[in-house]
Amino acid sequence: MRQMGSRLLPLSLALAALGADDAGFHRGAYYFVLLAVVGAAAAAFLAVAEAIEGRERSFLRGVTTSLALVFLVVGALVRANMADGAQVPKLATSAAVAAVAVYGLTFLGWLLEPLRPRPRARARSRAVRVRTSP
Repeated sequence: MRQMGSRLLPLSLALAALGADDAGFHRGAYYFVLLAVVGAAAAAFLAVAEAIEGRERSFLRGVTTSLALVFLVVGALVRANMADGAQVPKLATSAAVAAVAVYGLTFLGWLLEPLRPRPRARARSRAVRVRTSP
């Protein structure tokens, strides 16, 4: 769960923003998206740093978290230019849904990782040295 923790925060905040929009609290949804941007930026920064270090399977994590960050930033920009009392632009909702989908796919991959077949370790053969007495 330690590896997934930094991606759960922006995922839950994006879901909260979608829920707040559905309930009619558009200003609250805007603040949820802003908080999700901060969490997504932290997750993307960590994932890209791991990819640069060359850790296993971190390239895909870096790409997906960066893509989700882009979606959340676009959604926040569209919401910031929204007039008070206006309908939520479809681009803002679509961006939040896309970010949730990207995080959801990586979360699904994380859940299914234990089912992935692992290569078997080969037994090392040791050469037996025979010592002869002089």
